[in-house]
Order: sequence, then structure tokens, then C-alpha cells
Amino acid sequence: MAAEEISQRDLRNRSGEIMDAIEQGQEFVVTRNGKPIGELIPLRRQRTVTREQFAAMSVNAAYVDADRFRADLDAAVDNDVRDPYAG
Repeated sequence: MAAEEISQRDLRNRSGEIMDAIEQGQEFVVTRNGKPIGELIPLRRQRTVTREQFAAMSVNAAYVDADRFRADLDAAVDNDVRDPYAG
């Protein structure tokens, strides 16, 4: 979906309508005096990632040794359980 160009005045006058469109995935380029000054884009286009997408994104991720990671966590965090109300 191509970004729609809107003026600063349109943004001010139609802000609710424009925000609804952004929520639905529409992108906008805001102009002032006919010159582009900014973009309005949705924060999230997709709420879920498929297993295949995750695998593709992770292909170059560093290997994490689970035992070493756990040891690092244990060294950094106090795992003792205490009663916070005990005197």
C-alpha cells in the first residue's frame, strides 16, 4: 500500500480519520507548503510471526549455550526466596 500524501492542514482537520487509517495499515507522508516533512506509519503491521518467519529471522543469530546462560543468570540474580514481611 503506497503512502498517501496529506497536508499539515489535512492532518489537523482529519486527525481521527487519519489515525483510524494508520491503525488499519495505511501510511501517510505529511507535507507543509507542498514539501514532505514527515511520515506517519503504523507501529505494528503484523501481530504474529509464523514459525517459518521466526526461523528465517533467526538464521544468523548467535548460538546460546543454555547451561552457560543459566550460570550467568544465577551469578547475577539472588535466587533465595525470603518472606518480605519477616522481621
